[in-house]
Amino acid sequence: MELRTVRLADDIVLRPSTTADAAALARAYDRSRAHLGPWDPERPPEFFTTAGQLTLLRAYEQERAQGLRARWLLWDESGAPAGEEAVVAGGIALSRIVGGPLRSADLGYWIDSAYTGRGLATAAVTAVCAAADADLRLHRLEAGTLLHNAASQRVLAKCGFTEYGLAPSYLHINGAWQDHRLFQVILNDREP
Repeated sequence: MELRTVRLADDIVLRPSTTADAAALARAYDRSRAHLGPWDPERPPEFFTTAGQLTLLRAYEQERAQGLRARWLLWDESGAPAGEEAVVAGGIALSRIVGGPLRSADLGYWIDSAYTGRGLATAAVTAVCAAADADLRLHRLEAGTLLHNAASQRVLAKCGFTEYGLAPSYLHINGAWQDHRLFQVILNDREP
């Protein structure tokens, strides 16, 4: 599946992830450990390494080739340290992509703590919803948030998602089974 690059702001580009992103992605996750910890599953130490990210990126590329996943990274082109192309400012993905009469996917995203409050999550979700509709021809997207993740709930609401349910003990996050609010957006009413 072909994914597009989209400019989200003067200094931020959303582009499909590749295996070449492993080192920059490992640095971003390591830099954001404390910020993402309350919202993420517990991560093994290798997750924060280039080798760990390379393993994941290879698996994601296989899933993308099978039409099961689409993943993008937000890149800050203005703040790159010497010798680096750019800095990863966040990520967004569509997973569990299903065709046929359902034509749906799950949406997940994160933003580095240094980039929150700039509207980047909203811009990225908007761009990925457009790609899901126009490029992937999906009918709906679903997202879940922890009950107390008001910031993510605001992003989803701004992007047209509506809450449709509560999932008890939905995901194992930050060391415990956590309840989630479930949201969805209907992208179109096209025939499958």
